[in-house]
Amino acid sequence: KKIEKIPRRNISNLPLLFFLSLTASLACAHGFSTQTRSLDLPPKPSHIPSSPSSSLSRCYSCDLYLQRESKRIKQQKSRTKMVYYTISGIRLPCVPSVHHSSRRNSSSVAGNATTALSFPLRKHSLSRKIVAGSSSYDSEASNLTTTKSGKVLVPGGGSSSPTNVLVPGAKPSSSIDQLETSDIVSEDSKVIHEVPESSAMVGVTGMEVLNEQEKIAVLPGTRDKTDKRTVPPPGAGQRIYDIDPILSGFRQHLDYRYSQYKRIRAEIDKCEGGLEQFSRGYEKFGFIRSETGITYREWAPGATSAALIGDFNNWNPNADVMARNEFGVWEIFLPNNADGSPPIPHGSRVKIRMDTPSGLKDSIPAWIKFAVQAPGEIPYNGIYYDPPEEEKHVFKHPQPKKPKSLRIYESHVGMSSTEPKINTYANFRDEVLPRIKKLGYNAVQIMAIQEHSYYASFGYHVTNFFAPSSRFGTPDDLKSLIDKAHELGLLVLMDIVHSHASNNTLDGLNMFDGTDSHYFHSGSRGHHWMWDSRLFNYGSWEVVRYLLSNARWWLDEYKFDGFRFDGVTSMMYTHHGLQMTFTGNYNEYFGFATDVDAVVYLMLVNDLIHGLFPEAVSIGEDVSGMPTFCVPIEDGGVGFDYRLHMAVADKWIELLQKRDEDWRMGDIVHTLTNRRWLEKCVSYAESHDQALVGDKTIAFWLMDKDMYDFMALDRPATPLIDRGIALHKMIRLITMALGGEGYLNFMGNEFGHPEWIDFPRGEQHLPNGKVVPGNNNSFDKCRRRFDLGDAEYLRYHGLQEFDRAMHHLEGTYGVSR
Repeated sequence: KKIEKIPRRNISNLPLLFFLSLTASLACAHGFSTQTRSLDLPPKPSHIPSSPSSSLSRCYSCDLYLQRESKRIKQQKSRTKMVYYTISGIRLPCVPSVHHSSRRNSSSVAGNATTALSFPLRKHSLSRKIVAGSSSYDSEASNLTTTKSGKVLVPGGGSSSPTNVLVPGAKPSSSIDQLETSDIVSEDSKVIHEVPESSAMVGVTGMEVLNEQEKIAVLPGTRDKTDKRTVPPPGAGQRIYDIDPILSGFRQHLDYRYSQYKRIRAEIDKCEGGLEQFSRGYEKFGFIRSETGITYREWAPGATSAALIGDFNNWNPNADVMARNEFGVWEIFLPNNADGSPPIPHGSRVKIRMDTPSGLKDSIPAWIKFAVQAPGEIPYNGIYYDPPEEEKHVFKHPQPKKPKSLRIYESHVGMSSTEPKINTYANFRDEVLPRIKKLGYNAVQIMAIQEHSYYASFGYHVTNFFAPSSRFGTPDDLKSLIDKAHELGLLVLMDIVHSHASNNTLDGLNMFDGTDSHYFHSGSRGHHWMWDSRLFNYGSWEVVRYLLSNARWWLDEYKFDGFRFDGVTSMMYTHHGLQMTFTGNYNEYFGFATDVDAVVYLMLVNDLIHGLFPEAVSIGEDVSGMPTFCVPIEDGGVGFDYRLHMAVADKWIELLQKRDEDWRMGDIVHTLTNRRWLEKCVSYAESHDQALVGDKTIAFWLMDKDMYDFMALDRPATPLIDRGIALHKMIRLITMALGGEGYLNFMGNEFGHPEWIDFPRGEQHLPNGKVVPGNNNSFDKCRRRFDLGDAEYLRYHGLQEFDRAMHHLEGTYGVSR
């Protein structure tokens, strides 16, 4: 990608020239460099190797080098030569990251920022700390108070203690610029904000209940923030005992569960203005743009000091120091520049620097809306994403109505290309969506939307919950994809992860404020020993706010039509469903192993989804078969629309390992039809789980290596191929007809995609000295060979056409309803 150089402006004003020279001299005296920094980017290769044996040491195929922006920035902030590169459509300055290897430790924050980093000087790089009478506040911050010393207090923060408000130049309590990288915290780690159970659900109420005069200003061209929708009040919650009389024996547990749900709903109504307002956390936390500037808020009770750093202030931790209120919320307001432009330009890299019990830590804001990984760097950077109005995608097509039966095409944007590369939102929109529509599906379920630093995690180790993955493009690219799907009449479901989070301490929420109990349970309860991830504390008020707002964000901002909630079983039980066999005994569902806080959260999020978005769909991945899972909340249930019928796929794999004569039709039909009354299921013969490396797809179980040589029509089929094709068709047909009220297929499996999914990965060196071999970072098995299903001279095409005929049958006659 060519590096764009913005030329210097012609300066003819002699006094201004003298002032700039003096400023540059002062900067040099303080450790800044006035020379332009360049970034040596390797040239983009002219083609992508397609050979299976190709080794890709760099992911050039990620298509992160998009075309440069069509228009230059209207107001150039710098009067020195700046060098930029483009990633995911965002132009970023070529300045060192705060994680640069040459960074030196110093005895002060200021030393770290000025002596170890060299940046071109820019205006507004000095402290923007708000003092009384020096600037105008945004309309939301009208209730901010100012002390005599000029320190700004956050709404609701009554304390004016100097420990809560930093002043420029003040040294933090920690003098070592250390990034916390450990993934496991011992149980005796210091818990900063452990609270008794009776007060566990106490939140930032002093800031959140805003009157009409304090609401966020609406910028010209943006949609009206006023929302008249409300979530209906709780019902009696007693109908579950009529639906399933066995539940009467567990009335004490179920009544307690429902009383907890009603209590929290009442507290939200009393303290937060209702569930509709409570779920708008993204309009109060993170970066909030108003007519007069930008407000940034972050909940980090474990931190003792905080500062906003980024490209906009040359990563100077003394420039924009934040103030803390009594609830552990840090805040700063940045007024607009003199010319009216925003204080943080669109596309700027941003982080929050905090002095924490674990040392000085630079973190991506928890509510960040976009994050990118620069070429050649490991850590991600938060991006302030606020493009001009003319560049924002405007939705043109209405969302489709909920169909009578769901026919879901499960997909992954990154691996949806026929080429060995990471695909983009734009290509998926133009190439894959029309294919899905042609096959007859009425919904597409997209995996790996939430940003995840580890690509091979399939998107399930989320680091940035409000940010769409930048590997595939920009947020507006994703909106364009969803808008196109709606034009085609397709629902777009998001595979959302609220069951756990990545243990990544550099890019994610883990140890965000230096404690292991911030968003998660402390000690061993906060770690999933099998998934190597962190587990949310669903009894925390701010965690509930964060997750509910996250679900609302994707539905409101991106127009998703619903969710598939991942790993729900892990949420609902303290044993996470591991080393546990569910036999159907009701004591397994309603006992001491049940995490009532987590179940109540699921009730709240379903309440939110169905109350504000009546046409939205919620699907839960629960392997336990918990009763009441798909019963409406007002009747006492958890509130999901569908549950995944996970036993069906396991049954097919079990049968495929047996001889044909050992297949029992009664056993097959029982598994397909074994579901709870009035609880709808989405069935599938195989999903992404069965396609991963180490497992086999149904087609591969049936036809094995014969698929490599005998799938062409000009060759006689072997008995294994004939049997395999016939069973592949019948397995899918009977699963759709008898398995449930909905049907799901993972992309490519409709035509019997050969082989498995293997994400690009290098060697892993474990702490015990063992080496886990990789695949030379190859993308060869991390793509979908749609060309096989389209080739009429291959037997794959016949399988694809049969799948299409199945959907026509269901759409016309409703055989699964």
